[in-house]
Amino acid sequence: MKKILYPFGLALAVVVGIAIGHRITQMQNTTRLWGGRNTFSTSAEAGKFGALFNLIHDKYVDSVDVDSIAEAAIPTILENLDPHTVYLSNTDMQIANDDLEGSFSGIGVQFSIEEDTVMISNVISGGPCEKKGVRAGDRIVKVDDNDFTGKSINNNFVVKTLRGKKGSHVKLGIFRKGNKDLIDFDIVRDDISVSSIDISYMIAPEVGFVRVNKFGENTYREFMQSLISLKAKGAKRFIVDLRENPGGYLKAAIDMVNEFLMKDQKIVYTRGRTDKDREDYFANGKGLFQDYPITVLINEWSASASEIFAGAMQDNDRGTVIGRRSFGKGLVQQSYPLDNSSEVRLTIARYYTPSGRCIQKPYKNEKIYTDEIMERYSKGEMEDSSKYKHDDQEEKFTTVGGRVVYGGGGITPDVFVGVNKQGVNSYFRALNDRVLYDFAFFYTDSNREHLLKYKTKEDLIRFLNSQGLEQKLADYAKKKAGIKVNPTMLNESKSLIQNRLNACIVRSFFGDEGFFSVLNEIDPVVKKALSFNLEK
Repeated sequence: MKKILYPFGLALAVVVGIAIGHRITQMQNTTRLWGGRNTFSTSAEAGKFGALFNLIHDKYVDSVDVDSIAEAAIPTILENLDPHTVYLSNTDMQIANDDLEGSFSGIGVQFSIEEDTVMISNVISGGPCEKKGVRAGDRIVKVDDNDFTGKSINNNFVVKTLRGKKGSHVKLGIFRKGNKDLIDFDIVRDDISVSSIDISYMIAPEVGFVRVNKFGENTYREFMQSLISLKAKGAKRFIVDLRENPGGYLKAAIDMVNEFLMKDQKIVYTRGRTDKDREDYFANGKGLFQDYPITVLINEWSASASEIFAGAMQDNDRGTVIGRRSFGKGLVQQSYPLDNSSEVRLTIARYYTPSGRCIQKPYKNEKIYTDEIMERYSKGEMEDSSKYKHDDQEEKFTTVGGRVVYGGGGITPDVFVGVNKQGVNSYFRALNDRVLYDFAFFYTDSNREHLLKYKTKEDLIRFLNSQGLEQKLADYAKKKAGIKVNPTMLNESKSLIQNRLNACIVRSFFGDEGFFSVLNEIDPVVKKALSFNLEK
């Protein structure tokens, strides 16, 4: 189960909280921060905290929950370090790990929240809900006989409620159009796989396209399965799409890069507080795709492991990077468990690309760090790469072939493609992603039985293109959101609106693969990459 992805806007700002790091399962001799009468023992300064907590526990006039004070204090302490050192409670840690670990226990649906109601947009094939007969378009209005609607319903609450221990039961009260009474389903939670690959297909003769959404525990295996499958279908070159990919595990990135480099070519290195903490990673020469041309797509939301992958391809002159300058996240985190199954994800090193670039952008000023991408939009860098100036000569490096590349904040692509402006006008911006998606859901929900008759994505799109959806959207936006119709601007945006509506509707019947393949049809970055490959 996962919430619906909105790929069109800037909602992916959560990337700043995603860490690339080493994953550890056991820690020996871990310092206990507090709990009962345990105190810090690592330094005199740390001892002050332990003494203070003991003093509060023993002498404070009222009875207090020291653990709750610690929960509030730890994040404040960590705020003084860097943006990616974070404290995670037991619950937050489980949710943060689920996607990267490749599976979780749940009921097996994708959902969105429409008018304070949980709407099932897709039922995962082979999952618990599909086996019981739950359908896309159903509304979850009760859970374990308790009301499950209202303004208090949000994504986090839904996820925490519907996920649970494998084998545990949850009772759903479902409202389904055409049924007078609620339908009760007893769902037994089971493992739900979370794929790292949004889509893998032949985008053109001899060109395979793979979109990777994270670097998790199973990403390397899934990535290799995709490449091998595409090779069997005739792929002789690959486009790897890392846009909006926030990163993940360092090992996954290293293993994936290894498949494309020759023996002893450097992939990445990390350096901690001292030179003794340096670790270098090199290709072992056993990669299956060393001779296959590769193009890598990045944008401003590609971070950490995505930047390692793109940087290794660029610095080794192994592949062409296309898109916009990446996020600029070059810090390595390691997880250290604390009491009560919580943990600190502590920055222990910086990573460097083969040429010596540290991709981490400056973070001393928290507001500047948080708002940096918005600043890039406001100054026009997303439309014109010349608006970003590399003035610091110390940030100039060279690839193995002698090309100049820059550090100081993200990977600058070899081929720049600005944000798509075609069809974007004030009327289209007024519609925004939310209205577009709401209408797509409304249309799908109202016509589901008829749309189910179309067995291929192509047949469904042909039907949708004949329905004048852009005008129906305009009428819907006027009625629901008070957006006045502008016929001239609506016509200017027709192709863009039609493509996005088609993608959202197709997703309900053909999943993420249908969704992204439709978006790719007019995506300027994909079109540039495709033309670049077809010219070779």
